[in-house]
Amino acid sequence: MFAPATLHTDRFLLRQFCPDDLPFVFEGLSHPDVIRYYGVNYSTLEETNSQLSWFREIQENETGMWWAICDKKTLSLLGSIGFNDLSKSDQRAEVGFWLLPEYWGLGIIKEAAAAVFGYASKVLNLAKIVALVETENNNSKKLVKKLGFIYQETLWNCEIKNDHPISLEIYKKNIQE
Repeated sequence: MFAPATLHTDRFLLRQFCPDDLPFVFEGLSHPDVIRYYGVNYSTLEETNSQLSWFREIQENETGMWWAICDKKTLSLLGSIGFNDLSKSDQRAEVGFWLLPEYWGLGIIKEAAAAVFGYASKVLNLAKIVALVETENNNSKKLVKKLGFIYQETLWNCEIKNDHPISLEIYKKNIQE
C-alpha cells in the first residue's frame, strides 16, 4: 500500500480523501460543468461512496493515488488531483483532476500538479505521466499543454459516454530529468 502523503504548495494543502469529504466529492462529481468531460458522475451521496472506496482501493493496490486540494488558509475543499492506472514496471501513470467551477482559471491545478508530479517522480519513481482528454474539452487541452504535456495521438470514437461515442486525445509528460 502507498503510504498516505500530504503535499504542500504556496497556496494549497493536498491530502488524501476521508469519509467526511463525501458531500464535497458529491458536489463536484454531480456538478454539470465538472462532469461534462469527466469520466464518472453521481446522482446521490450513496452512489458517491463508491468514489471514496475507489480512492482507497487504488492506493491500497498501489495502482494510483488521489489528493483533495484544500485552500491552505481556510482548508476549504476546491477540487482533486491524482493518478490512476499506475504501472510500476512502465514507470507511468495517468493523471486526472477536477475543480469546482468557481475555482477555474486561478492556476490551482498548475500549482497542485507541480507538487504531485514531484511526488510521483521522487517517491513513486515514475518517469512519465499520461493525460487522456476528451477532444471537445478545450480548457483541459490548454491546461495540459501549459503543464508541459506533449500531444501524442487521438483515439477516435474509442469510448461511449451518455450513449454517444467520444474521442480522446493522449498527451504525455516526462517527469524525471
